[in-house]
Amino acid sequence: MTAVTRPRHSIRFHSRSYHAMALAPEPPVANWLAELDAWLERSPGFFASRPIVLDLFSRKLSKSDVESLTKDLLERKIQVLGLEGADPSFAEFGLPPLLTSGVRPANAIADVPDDVNDGEPVAAPVVQRPNSLLLDSPVRSGQYIEHLQGDVIVIGSVASGAEVIAGGSIHIYGTLRGRAIAGAGDPRARIFCRKLEAELLAIDGLYMTADDMEPQFRGRSVRVWLDGNTVMMTAQD
Repeated sequence: MTAVTRPRHSIRFHSRSYHAMALAPEPPVANWLAELDAWLERSPGFFASRPIVLDLFSRKLSKSDVESLTKDLLERKIQVLGLEGADPSFAEFGLPPLLTSGVRPANAIADVPDDVNDGEPVAAPVVQRPNSLLLDSPVRSGQYIEHLQGDVIVIGSVASGAEVIAGGSIHIYGTLRGRAIAGAGDPRARIFCRKLEAELLAIDGLYMTADDMEPQFRGRSVRVWLDGNTVMMTAQD
């Protein structure tokens, strides 16, 4: 009798990419949590179903501090997906995994030694010019647009529940009802929209929710920019 060998079932692994929001806690953590609580009172559903990463670059938090912080955030229904910029010793059971986004903080770029190439001049780095993403149709509710290489231009409106993220500025030639997040690492970025009905505006990590916007700007054409650590807004009509 000939034995029949049955093929074993293989385990399939798939690669996935997800957009996560980075929170950068500032010491004293108790004060930072108090500010977060005030934010959650104004926008209680902001972090709902959002993967969160803790940005620990240049933050002097101990392992016990991070462990306590992740528990405090979980009590606020904020689930921490991973840690960026954490000490390698934090990679242990009980803490979120260590992540690398591929983006190096500015203070992590070392100076080039004078003796590189035996005194030969070092070639200047190639500067890549940013590219713009042009969308000639409205952004519907639930859509997520991310373009970190430059500006995003929307010839139409951005619906409530939609989100547009740009490495540069955001230009919306219609009504902005959703979220616009500009200047991922660029505080000089701007947000322009023809009619403001936004749920949230942000530039370089500084946010303004609908409750923070002055009533006189609602329904008007506006320009948004940063002045230090303050989100500024002015009408354009």
